[in-house]
Amino acid sequence: MSTQSVATPTPPVIAEAKKIFGRYTLMIGVLLLLLGFAGFFLPGAISLATDVIIASLLIVGGVFWGFHGISDNPKNLFNWLKPILLVGAGVIMLLFPATSIEALALWLAAYLLLDMTSSFIIAIRSRPASGWGWMMFNGMVSLLLAVMILGNWPGISLWIVGVYVSISLMFDGIALLAIRSAVQEALDSTPTDTAGSASA
Repeated sequence: MSTQSVATPTPPVIAEAKKIFGRYTLMIGVLLLLLGFAGFFLPGAISLATDVIIASLLIVGGVFWGFHGISDNPKNLFNWLKPILLVGAGVIMLLFPATSIEALALWLAAYLLLDMTSSFIIAIRSRPASGWGWMMFNGMVSLLLAVMILGNWPGISLWIVGVYVSISLMFDGIALLAIRSAVQEALDSTPTDTAGSASA
């Protein structure tokens, strides 16, 4: 009498999730969580880092766009205009970080006002379905944050941009860790069939 253990194939959804959220997910999640937590104590440093990253992306994007457009048709004015604007904006952000962070704070306030509007619209349309109150609450929080930024601008800019980015990093890290844990739990709970075969 011999017993042979046959593993049940991993479901396609779980297998795909394992590929996406592989061994590096845990490390990245912890790193984002630590960066976000540190940002609460160093919001100015996070704000400056955000300014440098955005400026670098603008410069690199402008260079690539310029190479593509100008090499295709160097006599076209519009092929010069966009890369010049992108590179110029990036250089200005690097040369004047304080002003750039103040501008980012205004963009953040505008985004929060848009988020407030969309949240209120969704809440009103979905009422009285379950969850409409949370959407309304989200809109109220976005409104309060936008009013706080606009009422204390530009003095609050360096602090609010750093804190907002830090919160975003923390939630990204928490989300990655939660997904990684769920995928691992699903893999661990995949059933194993045991088939018995008799041999004379």
